[in-house]
Amino acid sequence: MKLVVIGAVAAGLSAASKAKREKPELEIEVYTSEEHISYGACGLPYYIEEKIGSSEKLIARTKEEFKKQGIKVVTKSLVEQINPEEKTILVKDLDNDENKTVNFDSLLIATGASPIMPPLDGINLDNIFTVKNIPDADKIKKQIPNTKKVVIVGGGYIGLEMVEAFYAHGLDITVIEMAPQLMGNIDSDMAGVIAEHLKEKGVNVCSGEKVESFQGEKAVESVKTDKGTYHADMVIMAIGVSPNSQLAKNAGIKLGVKNSIKTNRKMETSVKDIYAAGDCTAAYHLLYEDDAYIPLGTTANKQGRLAGENIAGGNSHFQGIIGTGIMKVLDLEVGRTGLNTREAKQLEKDFYETVITIPNIAGYYPGHGKGKMKLIVEKGSGKVLGCQLVGPKGIAKRIDTVAACIHNENTIWDMAKLDLAYAPPFSPVWDPVLMAANVAINKFKK
Repeated sequence: MKLVVIGAVAAGLSAASKAKREKPELEIEVYTSEEHISYGACGLPYYIEEKIGSSEKLIARTKEEFKKQGIKVVTKSLVEQINPEEKTILVKDLDNDENKTVNFDSLLIATGASPIMPPLDGINLDNIFTVKNIPDADKIKKQIPNTKKVVIVGGGYIGLEMVEAFYAHGLDITVIEMAPQLMGNIDSDMAGVIAEHLKEKGVNVCSGEKVESFQGEKAVESVKTDKGTYHADMVIMAIGVSPNSQLAKNAGIKLGVKNSIKTNRKMETSVKDIYAAGDCTAAYHLLYEDDAYIPLGTTANKQGRLAGENIAGGNSHFQGIIGTGIMKVLDLEVGRTGLNTREAKQLEKDFYETVITIPNIAGYYPGHGKGKMKLIVEKGSGKVLGCQLVGPKGIAKRIDTVAACIHNENTIWDMAKLDLAYAPPFSPVWDPVLMAANVAINKFKK
């Protein structure tokens, strides 16, 4: 039996490793067009910031380590075609431009996603970058000494993490976001806290502006929007990603939400013996009760591991996601899980909100500060539907407690009964999660 994997980052190598552990006799080959494998893409902004001194620290395991495990990883090899009926793939060696055909018994597609690059005038000028892999990060790092002004297009996770990276280098930063607010997956009042913090730090935040073109001769010199023009020595495009699903589509594999590869909860595609996992796929959302495209490293690793187990003969099902995310931008931490108010309205939930000011630790302990927490609760049942947190150090990781409550369909009364840890360096005596639950209970009674 032979497993072939397309893609050698989170989902692909998680699947290969799990399949090999479950079925040691399985022959496994992994193909990737990239030079680097098994790297932590989420660490790239911190590598650019130089909090992480070497790109090697981002690499979890090398080709040699996988070889010792009995997994063959072939880099700089582009898979150009999947032939489901023949159970073969066509692979192009990018070093010598030669093609070869590879047979498989089972195939996992883990082709990931690519940054969206809209067809705007000047988009191909030099010094306009995306942040997808280590070579991207190296190009950005190389350009920083020649940069005074940087424009970041997009105010989501990657865009805001890049603010922190460039802030450490003392650059003049402008963030341009087409939507009326930063961080479109949280509510506007919570996003407003982030925008104000950035402005206080000297970052130019331009929400509700649409980029129309990039100007310059060879390299970018300015960014033109529908409201103004901004000088730029460098531009970072961070407006989102799209799934790399064309290879699957060409093979007759069904696509789903936002053109991601459609799978069942066993990670099987519409074609027998072909699986998919990671950022090229959607994931079942427990609150949507449907598929959603929310590409995150945590989901990719889980899906890959589950796919590997099933390829090796298992019968596991992906439990689903609720959109839990966390990030740091300068002195603020941000966490979110479940539904925001826009999503709750779209799903026609009958809900109410509880918004409170919260401390991160005991008020008398050094480093204490205030943040904001929003809890979204279903009116009839009291079930927790969503949560958002914005505040100083120590605030955001509390989102995991709320995520566990949502995952287990807990109510605000269940949440209020949790036995949470307390010590002054970590929490006030009433943890913010308990505070929010109790305020929500009082509001429920009214």
